[in-house]
Amino acid sequence: MKTSRIHIPEPRSSFISIQCPECGTSRVVFSASTSKINCEKCNTLLLENTGGHAKIHGTNASRVD
Repeated sequence: MKTSRIHIPEPRSSFISIQCPECGTSRVVFSASTSKINCEKCNTLLLENTGGHAKIHGTNASRVD
């Protein structure tokens, strides 16, 4: 089989940058995190685990490449 026809799968999970809705600080987290992640300054919940992809409570979630 030629190497040009072999499909290499890409991961569905990635690192994302989330901004806190209360104080506006930015934090980079994993999209399939297994724990709750709070803001470092104001202790607001930013990310909650759901078993698969995490539920995002922050704003401006953008992928970090």
